[in-house]
Amino acid sequence: MTRPVLLDCDPGIDDMVAILTAVASPEVELVGVTTVGGNVGIDTTTRNALDVLALAGRADIPVARGADRPYLRSLDSRAASVHGDNGLGGITLPTSGTAPVDATALELIVATVRAATEPVTLVATGPLTNVAHLFAVHPDVASRLARLVVMGGSIGAGNRTPAAEFNIWADPEAAYRVLTEPGLPRPVPTTLVGLDVTYRTAYGPDDLRRLRSGGGVASLCADALEHYLSAYRRDHGMDVVPLHDPLAMAEAIRPGLVTARPAYVEVDTTTGPSRGNTLVDLRGVLGQPTVEVAVDVDVPSALEFISGRLEFRQG
Repeated sequence: MTRPVLLDCDPGIDDMVAILTAVASPEVELVGVTTVGGNVGIDTTTRNALDVLALAGRADIPVARGADRPYLRSLDSRAASVHGDNGLGGITLPTSGTAPVDATALELIVATVRAATEPVTLVATGPLTNVAHLFAVHPDVASRLARLVVMGGSIGAGNRTPAAEFNIWADPEAAYRVLTEPGLPRPVPTTLVGLDVTYRTAYGPDDLRRLRSGGGVASLCADALEHYLSAYRRDHGMDVVPLHDPLAMAEAIRPGLVTARPAYVEVDTTTGPSRGNTLVDLRGVLGQPTVEVAVDVDVPSALEFISGRLEFRQG
């Protein structure tokens, strides 16, 4: 029996790869996609989600528009310099003829979780604004989730600032609500897949050539990831492109690709230079564990899993 998965995302090059990985995986059924403003604004993330699903031949999967701005403070910059103005590295996808459903992201999540015959796994690969809304407004529904897998945070250094990873930095108050103080009647098993493992799960130029040789969807992904790679070369001096969001999705589909340890996570919501930092306490000094934090990853298996799904999806 396939397991239902919901994806909350801000497409985004690596979100696109996460969507395509999900729809090519027989182990799960992608039952909905909700969007949030993050890498680019909400109009673009929503259009990208629709177009990627249409590319994959799955325009039937409902897409709902979510929050464009964080809980409390305006987002003064996004990530167009990394993802391109269109969020997909400049590649052009056929425009989907499907519109977002007539429901908010929160409404779609709530309706889907309530209607599901099997507990739903929620994967969040953008700022956690929509997920925090769910926790705050419908804690009873959030408690029904089978699992929450979040791409975000870091035990070590960040990528948006020296202290913070982008998704958490974009809405620290929402991340605090989800990761530090969930406040749910039943704790939801939550795995934080952060930079410590996503930086290691990366494609180099040879991997992109392999993808491109596959043609179809895989080739389009290679073109978008090539743009991503150029940004990592420019900004970080790296000759590889990390698969942040695809790794989170892969872990949701095939649990055990990452090794995670229980931890208390304190999200910094101050306005200083450490805003958005995820202080990860693996020793239980600061409090009881709230999540499991990925500390290791089976890199060959993760890369082969993601590549295999992209190459299978030849649309």
